[in-house]
Amino acid sequence: MPRIFDRPHIDLSGNASTHNYKPPRQNISGGGAPRVREEHGRMLRDQLQAAYREVQEISEELEEAEPADGAYYEISLQPGSKPDKLESKRRRMSIGATKIDPETGEITTVVFIPHESIEVVDQIFEDYAEGELSLTGQPSQKALVEPINDIRRARLLSVWTDDPAALPEQPQDEMWWEVWVAPDAAISVAEILDQMGCRVGSREQWLSFPESAVIPVYGRKADMELGLILTGGIQELRRGSDTPNFFVEDERENQREWVDDLADRIVWPDIDVPRVCLLDTGVNRAHPLIEPALSHEDLLTVDTGWPATDNVRNPPHGTGMAGLSLHGDLFPRLQDQSVVTLTHRLESVRIIPDGDFPPNEPTRYGSITLSGISLAETQNPDFSRIFSLPITNQDRSGERGSSWSACLDRAAAGILVGDEAERPRRLICVSAGNIETMIADELNEPDQFPIEDPAQAWNVLSVGGYTEKTLIDPNEAAFENHTPFSDFGDVSPFSRNSLTWPSGKTPIKPDVVFEAGNRALSPAGTTIINCPSMELLTTGADVDRLPIDNFAATSAATAQAARLGARISGDHPEFWPETIRALIVHSAEWTDRMMARLEDETNNYAGRKQVLRTCGYGVPSYERARSSSLSQLALISQSELQPFIKTKTGVSLHECHYYELPWPRDVLEQYLDQQFTLKLTLSYFVDPNPGKSAAIDPANYRSFGLRFDLKRPRETLTQFKRRINEEEREEGRRATTIPDSGKWVIGPRGINAGSLHCDVWTGTGAQLASRNHLCIKPVSGWWKARRSPEICEQTARYSLILTITSPNEDIDLHTPISNIIKQRIDVEIEDLI
Repeated sequence: MPRIFDRPHIDLSGNASTHNYKPPRQNISGGGAPRVREEHGRMLRDQLQAAYREVQEISEELEEAEPADGAYYEISLQPGSKPDKLESKRRRMSIGATKIDPETGEITTVVFIPHESIEVVDQIFEDYAEGELSLTGQPSQKALVEPINDIRRARLLSVWTDDPAALPEQPQDEMWWEVWVAPDAAISVAEILDQMGCRVGSREQWLSFPESAVIPVYGRKADMELGLILTGGIQELRRGSDTPNFFVEDERENQREWVDDLADRIVWPDIDVPRVCLLDTGVNRAHPLIEPALSHEDLLTVDTGWPATDNVRNPPHGTGMAGLSLHGDLFPRLQDQSVVTLTHRLESVRIIPDGDFPPNEPTRYGSITLSGISLAETQNPDFSRIFSLPITNQDRSGERGSSWSACLDRAAAGILVGDEAERPRRLICVSAGNIETMIADELNEPDQFPIEDPAQAWNVLSVGGYTEKTLIDPNEAAFENHTPFSDFGDVSPFSRNSLTWPSGKTPIKPDVVFEAGNRALSPAGTTIINCPSMELLTTGADVDRLPIDNFAATSAATAQAARLGARISGDHPEFWPETIRALIVHSAEWTDRMMARLEDETNNYAGRKQVLRTCGYGVPSYERARSSSLSQLALISQSELQPFIKTKTGVSLHECHYYELPWPRDVLEQYLDQQFTLKLTLSYFVDPNPGKSAAIDPANYRSFGLRFDLKRPRETLTQFKRRINEEEREEGRRATTIPDSGKWVIGPRGINAGSLHCDVWTGTGAQLASRNHLCIKPVSGWWKARRSPEICEQTARYSLILTITSPNEDIDLHTPISNIIKQRIDVEIEDLI
C-alpha cells in the first residue's frame, strides 16, 4: 500500500559524536414504449435483488480481502435519458462509465450504490409500481424509474469504455490501464491497487480534470476485476493505449496547439532557483516550453565561434534534453489539464561543436567539460545547479579511471582551479552509455556492453535506463508482429552495465536507472529496432514545424536524473550535493521484475551482482527523496570528520563518528515476528588520484574512504565499540565476536568500493530495536601516504541517510523518533544552561 510522504526528514547531524474528472455527457433524443408500471417496477426490483445477492456471494468468496461498502451496478437506459439523474449525494450514489450503443442509442451507465442504499432504491421501485398516483395520474418517481431498461451487477466490461477488442482476453494478461476515479477517491483506490500488487504510476503521472482523476496502473485483467469489487471507486477503465505517436504522427499538424496549451498551464520559475546545467549541443531557446525557464544570457558555449543553439540540420540533442530536464516525459503532461509548477530553471553550455566545425579530440573531453562547468558558474555564481552530461566516449569503456572521469571526480569534489577557498561540491549526472547493436542475440550477452567513459567516475551519479514502455502502436505498420524487447520494469535495451568489473575494487554502476524507452524485436526474434511508440516525448529543436519529438536511451534517463536532483535541491536548499546524490540513490527501489531477479539469487552473491551492476540500486522516487512518511522515515546527517592525522611515526587513521540511533524501543519490541527494514546510504566525494596503481588498489585512487558499521542485536555498546575500534579496547585484549542477525541484501563485500555505499538490512522489530548504534569510520586513501599536514590532515565531509520502514503503514515511527530527538535536544540545552 503506498505510504503518504508528507512528513519532514529528521535531522540526525547533531547526534554524531566524535570517538541520515467526469466524461462529457451525451444526450441522444428518443424514447421507449410506454411502461406498464406494475410489471416494470416488479422486474426492476427482481433484477436489483438478484444483482445484490450476486454481489454478496462474491464478497463472501473473498478470503482476507475486505470488499467496499457498496458495489457498481450496470443500468441500461432508454435513448435520450440523462444518467446523472441516477446520482444522489445524500445516498452516496454516483455514476461512472457511460456508453451509448451506436445502433440503438441505448445508454448504459454504471452506478455505485452503497449496500445501505439498496433498500432505499428497492423502495423507490416499489412505490413506482404499487404506490398511489399523483393528481395528474403519474406514478411516483416516474422520471427516475421509467427510463431504466435493466439492472445487473457491473462487470469489468461495464466500466470498460475503450474498444472492446482491446480488453485482454485472459485473466492473467497484463497491460497499462487508465483508472478513472473521482478526485477524492484517487489516493484510496491507488493504495488498494498497490496493495494488490499492481504497479501504480507516480503522483506526477496522475492526470487531473475537474471531476475525475486518471491513474496509470500496470496490472492484470484479474487485478482490475478484483479492484472493481474492493475499491468501490473505479468509475471507468480504459486502455493505457495512447503512445507518443499520437502527438508525433497523428497530431503532427496540431503539435503547436498542444505545446501552447501546456505552456499556458505552467507556473514558471523565478530566477533565484536551482538550475539544471546542460553540457550538450546547445538548446533552441525559442521553444515555448523552454524560453521562460532559460535566459538568453545563460546560453553559453566553450568555443565562442560555435552557435549556442541546437542545430536541426544535425541530429539535435540538447533541446530534447532541455525538455526532459525541465518537464520530464511530456507524454503525460500534454494529456493533463492541471497546473504545473516548476521550481528549477535551465542553463546550457555547448561542449559539442556544430557540424560545420571539427569534432572535439577525445583527449580534450575532460578540459572541455571543466570549461563548461566553469562558464556556467562564472555566469551565475550565486545559484546552485545540477550538471547533466549525456555524452560518452564511445571508443572507451571500462572501470579504470580516465582523464575525463577523473576530471569529473575532481569537479564533484571541488578541487578545480579556483576552488581552493570554498571547495564547492558539485553533483554531476552522467549517462552510462548506450548499446547500439541491432542484433538481438548480442543483447543476450549483456557483459559485452560495459559502462562507457566517463561514467566510471566515482563521485558522479551514473545513470542507466529501465523501461515501463511496452506498448507498440498498432497503427505503426512497420512494427506489425513485432514485440517489445524488454519486459515491463526491466532494463532498457539501450542501457550498459558493469558486469565485468571486479567486485570490491570498482563502484556499482549505474548507480540508478530512469525511463529510457524500449525497442522492438522482429517477428523472427533476430533483430531489434528503435520504436517511436516506446520512447519518451520531449521538446523538438525544430520549433516552428515539429515542437514535439521522440527521445530515448540513457541520455533521456540522465536528463530525468538531473531534473530530480534540481527538484530536491529546490525543496531542500540546505542539502549538500553529496546529500542530494545520496537521496536519489536512497529513494531508489527495484521494480518487481528486478526484485524477481534478485530473489532468485538470494544466496548467491554472484547472482545479486548481476542485478546490481545492471540495474544499480533501482528506480528513484521524488516522493521518497523529498519527504518521509509516518511509517517510513529518513534520518539525515551532514557531517565532517578528519580521517587522518600526522604523528611522530607517520600518518595514522584519526577520527570516527558514533551515532546513538533514536529507535523507539517500546514500539519496536512489540513486533517479535514482523519484519522491518533499515536502509543505509553513505555518500561522500573523494579527491581522485588516477595514477597507474589506482587500477590495482582503489585506496590509491581515493583520497580517503568511509564505511558504516551497525551494532548487532545481541551486542552490548561496549562490545560494539570494541569490535570496530581498537582505541576502545584495553591493551592486549581481543574483542568479543557476536554473530550478526537479520539479512543484508548486498553485504559489505558488495558495497565497499566507490564513494557511495548503500545496503538494506531486514530483521524483526525487536532485533532492530537493539541495532541502535552506528559508527562511521575511515579507511585508507592516498592522503594517508602524504606527510604534508595540508593534505593528510584535511577534513572529509559526508552525508549519511538511514531509512527505517515498518511492515505496514499503520505503525507510526515518525512521531516517537521525533520526540526522542526533541528530548535529547532539550537535555543538551539544559546542560548548556
